Amino acid sequence: MEPVVARKMWRTLEPYHSFVYFAPQVAHLDYFAARAAPMGPVPAEVVVATFFNFSPALVAASLPAAWERMSPAAWIEARMEAVDKVLHELLDDVTVTREAAALARRAAEACDPAGRALFGGYASLAWPDDDEPHLVLWHAISLLREFRGDGHVAALVGEGLNGCQALVMHAADGEVPRSFLQGSRGWSDLDWEAAEAWLRERGWVDPDGALTEAGRATRERYERVTDEVSLAPWRALGQDDCDRLRAMVRPWSRAVVEAGLLGFLR
Repeated sequence: MEPVVARKMWRTLEPYHSFVYFAPQVAHLDYFAARAAPMGPVPAEVVVATFFNFSPALVAASLPAAWERMSPAAWIEARMEAVDKVLHELLDDVTVTREAAALARRAAEACDPAGRALFGGYASLAWPDDDEPHLVLWHAISLLREFRGDGHVAALVGEGLNGCQALVMHAADGEVPRSFLQGSRGWSDLDWEAAEAWLRERGWVDPDGALTEAGRATRERYERVTDEVSLAPWRALGQDDCDRLRAMVRPWSRAVVEAGLLGFLR
């Protein structure tokens, strides 16, 4: 199986998970507490390490104060309640099938948590009831997403990048605007400009902030490594079942996008 399969699976499945960061129904949740809660009441430094591309100052503004408002278990419950509400409102009669949920769960359970701290936290959680396949699917995709994310952080660190520099590389590729990446991750203009200067010294971005040929090769290299270290669940599923899962999830992910529930696509 080619590593690119991991990227294709991520691109198709990701919207079904990532509405949790943008939908109005989850606006009352603290992003850092709700996402980090499976690791327990960890300090800000652990979230800076595992979330990687967020400004430490932004993380510190939420943690540890959020743990004083609610326990990690309460944050997890509140997040799942919000997810359930969004999916009921978005999908007609919540049409997610048991087959899709079972395939995604099988893939998620094939992931090894070794070296993947955030995924490991999610892997410790109980699965939603089988009678709620829309939530089983969401939880499975969350696991798969954090598994890939942990591998992506390792690939970025391997290139010598810090969180802000990685974001500048992403913005320079033109896929997502700087305004969204910088603003949502809490980096100042000074931070961003320092990261750009560092990348220019290495010949990875040009004076206008666009990727150079060397920068594009670097970005493709660490994205390829990310794919390679994220392939295990899809090998376990097999190509036919990967294709089947993508085909089933695609219309539900499209519904998320068309509803405007992804902030960077608004």
